[in-house]
Amino acid sequence: MRPEPLGNGVEVYVSDRHHFTTDTILLADFARVKNGDRVVELGTGCGTIPLLMIRNYSLKEIYALDIQEEAIALLQKSIAHNLEKGIENAAAIHPLCGDIREVRELLPAGSFDLVVCNPPYKLPGSGLTNPDKAKMTARHESECTLADICEAASRLLRFSGRFVMCQRPERLTDVLGCMRAHDLEPKRLRFVQGRAGKAPKLFLCEAKRGAKQGYMDVMPSLIVEDENGFTAEMKSIYGSYKEGYNG
Repeated sequence: MRPEPLGNGVEVYVSDRHHFTTDTILLADFARVKNGDRVVELGTGCGTIPLLMIRNYSLKEIYALDIQEEAIALLQKSIAHNLEKGIENAAAIHPLCGDIREVRELLPAGSFDLVVCNPPYKLPGSGLTNPDKAKMTARHESECTLADICEAASRLLRFSGRFVMCQRPERLTDVLGCMRAHDLEPKRLRFVQGRAGKAPKLFLCEAKRGAKQGYMDVMPSLIVEDENGFTAEMKSIYGSYKEGYNG
């Protein structure tokens, strides 16, 4: 267990089993959280996204839900650590240990502006499964399915509230179909490419609860690297995190 800087003085405790990746940073940026939002993150892990959000914004509250007690304990440690450092916005984060499939018993329906999820990317039974339960839960739909996630998001959001998630491109049709099936209309889509000319390795998608069908903004692809390393946009997204890491 160790603290890792996220920029602006905010730090997150990570471990070998619970940590974050570039996908986490990109999803937090794509979510476009606003001051005063009420937010839920489904499957928060060590809580990096809530901590990134409170780094720059004053949220009314953000519930960070995860089924793994070890992950929630890490987030609780991070919140206490940041409060001790004078990061007052950390008080808006509420860790919650529970099952996404039982969200109706955990959080009030129709009460949130934004739901965020960085879900397991692999279907059950696909690919090699990791014997480490924490890593298997993060990578495979062993504890919840895409339908479970969309159902929970739709239940939690107010009318026109936003659901934001990321996934691998090969699951795009699964995601768009599942969103619509749960009254979440896809409205913004962006692919992420390692380099220009390469196939995308990730997509970011935003849907709105109860919105009319018929229009989705497909944004220009986000290019991670060029011949000089990180692109200017990636440097902008990673900016304060990298500054904290190097400092």
